[in-house]
Amino acid sequence: MTASEREPDRADSAWYVYGIVPADVETAAGVRGVDGREVRVVRHGDVAALVSEIDPKVRLGRPDDLLAHERLLDDAAVDAPVLPLRFGAVMTTEQAVVDDLLAPNHQGFADALANLEGRVEYVVKGRFDERAVLAEVVRENAEAARLRERIRDRPEAESHQDRVRLGELVYQEIEARRQAATERLVQDLSPYCVASAVRDPTHHLDAVHAAFLVEDARRPEFEEAVATAVRKWEGRAELRLLGPLAPWDFVVTPG
Repeated sequence: MTASEREPDRADSAWYVYGIVPADVETAAGVRGVDGREVRVVRHGDVAALVSEIDPKVRLGRPDDLLAHERLLDDAAVDAPVLPLRFGAVMTTEQAVVDDLLAPNHQGFADALANLEGRVEYVVKGRFDERAVLAEVVRENAEAARLRERIRDRPEAESHQDRVRLGELVYQEIEARRQAATERLVQDLSPYCVASAVRDPTHHLDAVHAAFLVEDARRPEFEEAVATAVRKWEGRAELRLLGPLAPWDFVVTPG
């Protein structure tokens, strides 16, 4: 977008910025972002920002806004490289998007976009089957088995200390199994990706939560490798594949 194409900025508006894309990206008609606002492209040289004009008096942060932010960038990443910005990036004017974001970071953005060309992110998330993992812990940990027998049919108050200790053991054992499972999965999938990043667990029964940067040409191989892992883990943990997504775990952009 050139200076002559821009509309004058108004005091009652602000500009929400989703992420950085190549300047030749076009948005489809009717694409909406946070607060249901139309998404536009602001260009500078060979990079651009995906933006929406918003009412600065409207407070953002609703779950729907966060989902709109993520969905817009994930959809864009299917067709072009994307550098996602964190949720909540707002600039005062459209010209500020150029002057304070695109212009001073132009070369860094261009290099990062070139590095991500033809690559997308996938996330593999798995959760242990609670009964299966507890049975495994009791079977393989003699102290856990002994404690479980000690608390069987005893009142909770009377067996409180044993129950606390058993809970600690189970937590530690699940942590160890999560680490081992994550290392194994990353190793199994590493031939099909260019990078991986382990995410923090979001649930105490999480078996794995990891992101993978995959080249477009290898997406079918990667997806088949994940399908093989799903079959291998059946009965012990349930795996889910999310993607393709914007490369949330593999870029750092100004907030």
